[in-house]
Amino acid sequence: MTAPTQSPTATSEVKPNTKPSPSLVLREVREGIATLTLNNPARRNALSGQMLKALRVEIEAVAQDETVRAVILAAEGPVFSSGHDLREVVNQPQDVLNELFTLCEYTMEALRLLPKPVIARVHALASAAGCQLVASCDLVVASTNAAFQTPGMQIGLFCSTPMVPLSRVVPPKKALEMLFTSRAVLADEAERMGLVNRIVPAGDLMSEARAYALELAGKCAPSAMRTIKAQVWRDLMTDLVSSYDHAGELMVETFAGEDFKEGLASWQESRSPSFPPLSGEQALIGFDKLC
Repeated sequence: MTAPTQSPTATSEVKPNTKPSPSLVLREVREGIATLTLNNPARRNALSGQMLKALRVEIEAVAQDETVRAVILAAEGPVFSSGHDLREVVNQPQDVLNELFTLCEYTMEALRLLPKPVIARVHALASAAGCQLVASCDLVVASTNAAFQTPGMQIGLFCSTPMVPLSRVVPPKKALEMLFTSRAVLADEAERMGLVNRIVPAGDLMSEARAYALELAGKCAPSAMRTIKAQVWRDLMTDLVSSYDHAGELMVETFAGEDFKEGLASWQESRSPSFPPLSGEQALIGFDKLC
């Protein structure tokens, strides 16, 4: 599969303003943690156009929710996600495929631009674009039953769009092995490769992922979390000198910011800091590129 060649701004389908059926993605917010759950187990949580639109809408919603400090991405049913719905890609004209893959690209980018840490809670197989979705998250907690696969070669396809985030979070030779062989990588191997952060018993997955999210939510100021996330993902796509230049600029901005002033004062006064949340407008910085 090839990435779309048309300009994203020319594609009306990717706009998040038209809300699809809300049942495809469930949203629960509790104690500052938003859980977004893919909810089409009958179709193996395939990333259809409607599923991608629903996920985009919910990502933007949690971006604007000042009470949300961290996000868990989960799924219902026996499969985390099987990837694209083949019914939408077989025998379709190129313009239709371009729209679908542009929508997919923008949804994955929305996870990267979300100024809050996103933890994928993976309980089962994440395949093709489902693996892409996991690789696009900041952190991954997997059960011992989880597996990850880019199986395009089995049917004469190249999983080129799943390759984009995958090749940025695992060593190139491991990414190539997954792409060449279509072999499902089990959780323990995925952890050694760097695709998974933590492996837990299946029965503990929900509680452990939530504990992880709560730990992150309480660690630092929202603006600092946003800066860390943006810088790390940016570094994966730029050269060393440019990364240092940008990082230096961010450090200067951080020292002048209100969060640093509060953090320093709380340290000097031996108290817990009280950081303000990001406003909805601040949280949506960067999303304008995807509209």
